Formats: sequence, C-alpha cells, structure tokens
Amino acid sequence: MTENGLQDQYIIRGDRKLRFGYTTGSCAAAAAQAAARMLFSRKTVDAVRLTTPKGIILFLEPLFPRWDDESASCAIQKDAGDDPDVTDGILIYAQVRKCGGACRRQGENGRETGSGSADDGQPENIATVDIRGGEGIGTVTLPGLEQPVGEPAINRVPRQMIAEEVQAVCEEFGYTGGLEVTISAPEGRRLAEQTFNPRLGIEGGISILGTSGIVEPMSEQAVISTIELELRQKAAYQRYIPVTPGNYGADYLNENFPFGPEAAVKCSNYVGQTIDLAVNLELDGLLFVAHIGKFVKVAGGIMNTHSREADARMEILSAAALRAGIDDDRARQILDAVITDEGLRIIHETDAWQPTLDILTEEIEYHLNRRAQGRLQVGAVIFSKVYGELGRTRNVPELLEKIGAQKVTRT
Repeated sequence: MTENGLQDQYIIRGDRKLRFGYTTGSCAAAAAQAAARMLFSRKTVDAVRLTTPKGIILFLEPLFPRWDDESASCAIQKDAGDDPDVTDGILIYAQVRKCGGACRRQGENGRETGSGSADDGQPENIATVDIRGGEGIGTVTLPGLEQPVGEPAINRVPRQMIAEEVQAVCEEFGYTGGLEVTISAPEGRRLAEQTFNPRLGIEGGISILGTSGIVEPMSEQAVISTIELELRQKAAYQRYIPVTPGNYGADYLNENFPFGPEAAVKCSNYVGQTIDLAVNLELDGLLFVAHIGKFVKVAGGIMNTHSREADARMEILSAAALRAGIDDDRARQILDAVITDEGLRIIHETDAWQPTLDILTEEIEYHLNRRAQGRLQVGAVIFSKVYGELGRTRNVPELLEKIGAQKVTRT
C-alpha cells in the first residue's frame, strides 16, 4: 500500500494512538477501478486514487493484475488499521468483464441488481454496471437486511462506490456498453464463521461493508450498527425479540428457554441504545436475559454497562440490601466485594436475600420502562451463574407468551 490520507487519521484510546484503516467496500471499489482501467488501457496500474465517502483520499496498490481482451482483475489488500477486524489483511478481488448488452439489469419484481446508481432511465452514454458476488462473498438468505434475499452481501454504499469508480473509467475511455463486476474474497468463507454473518442469515462468505469507506478503530458506532442490523433482520419475522448482552446470557437462554440463542440479538453493553433502536424500528417488545453482573448497573439507571462508563455495581447492590434490612457491617462487606457474585453471597446468608432481589428487579423494570417511554414492551430475566434465576420483571410471562407465539424455536 502506498502512502495515503490515513497517515494523519487516528484516535486516542487511553494512552494509545490508534490509526484508522479502510473498509472492504473501499477495497472492492479500488480493485474495480484498477481492473476497469487495465481492461481499457492494457497497462498495469501501479496505484489507485480513491476518494472515500468520508472525504479521506486513499492511494492503494493493486495486486495480482491480470487482463485479456474481454476482462481484467486485480486485488486490494484490506488494512483495518488498529481495529481488531477479522478481515484485516484479506485480499478483495474485482474482475471487470465486458458484457455488451447482455448485462443483467433487473432482478425479481423489477428490483435493480446492478449498481444501484444506474436504472433503465439513465443516459445511453453511461456504462451499465452489473455488480455480482464471487467466491467468498456471502449470499443473503433471510429478509430484513439491506440487500434482498438471494443477492450477494454487498451493501448499498460499496455498490455505489464500485459503480461510480467503474463508470468514471468508462467515461474516460469512451466506453458506453455493459460491464460485469464480480467481487470476490478467497478467504471469505473461512473468515465468515468469525463474524455475525451466520446469525444474520448471510451464508457462504463475508459481507462487503462500509458507509464511510474508513475503519475507525474500536468504534462503538460499529458495534451499535451491528446491533441495529441484527434487530432489523429479525424484525422481518419477529415483533418480540429476546436480547442478551453476551455469551453468559446466550448460554442461560439456551439452557432455560424453549427458543435458542439464534432467536436473540446480542446487545453487548448498549442496553439503552438497543431499546432506542427497537423503538425506532417500531418493534413491539424486547426481553433481556442478562447476568446480574451487568444488569445490576441498570438497576441504578446506567444504560451503558461498560466499566469505563460507570462501575457502581457494589454501591447499587449494597444500597438495595440496606433497603431490604441488611445490617451496616454486611453492607460495608458488599462494598468491598470484587465481583457481584461475592456480594450476592454475603446477602444470601441473610433474611434480606429475597427482598434485595425484589428491589433490584423493580428498579431494573423502572429504568427499562423509563427508557422505552411506553413505546415498547420491555422486560428482563436476571440470573447468576452461582444462584440461577434471581428475578424477572412483571411482564416476562406475557413477553414469553408472545415470543413463543412467533414460533421462534431451536434450529
């Protein structure tokens, strides 16, 4: 990769300076531009200049160039910067092939399957670009995602980037016919198992993603966007959705409910954001199944449960126990506890056990409903790995009935 506009793009996390990277969408667009240029010029392209939607200019090096009379191909290597991205270093290939008037224009029900920027009413002097998925690019198998069922998982902004880059080259060389652009990622099928794609109903490979063209390291927005994507996908066939913060919740749900974790969305630390997203998607209900270690914070109105946002677990637990009648000495012991289960052990030895759990559950219910503002049914089942189920909000039976009525069962 040659030097580019990312050299001065970074964020500070703690005491670390983390550099930006670029998305699979930028790789696909740059590879498509280079392949198109090789096809028409019959020359190797040493570097591609790509202006990302974020406005950052990249200069990227095409790898493994090949061309003949009808097609050309090359690859761009993904650089995720300092983001822990499983696709970091992967090769994204583009093959550009002349197809004259035989390029696909419309899919089922008249939906465009080409660039997304060119339709049947476009000027005749603009090349038609048909974008396809090749080896290692996932196929959408469930409704609710950005692309329809049966289409390659190449999102709208990358499609637009690819089409614009290829059409600009066509205009430069005076070509107004059809071009078929096939995006592939030979390692995609293997790497997809480490992504959310199997949960989202995207099979056979990775997705070509990115709305800005740039990867911001450890971006909270990227996690929230993934939650939104999962909610949107499930909203196509579920109005009531189980939610778990992470693997503890998923395991507990799997062992104790008639539907498995495949029916649920993982919200990580973003409890409040998940409720907001569900409201905006006009869902009918959420049921959180969560470990007390995270949701004791919700009892204090903390809606982002990451420790860097707030860690008042023991203060909230101790206050609830005091309200339930525990003595001052034990309340201080709870404050000194390191983990939530240790604090629970202290309470478990007293008559304040059940009243404390009732108080915590009532507070969790209050703060969840306060966030939802009456626009969404929201409830919670709280558990501990040591003590099992600790409490459930009053509307859990109703939510379970409605989730069950959707026939969300194990696969």
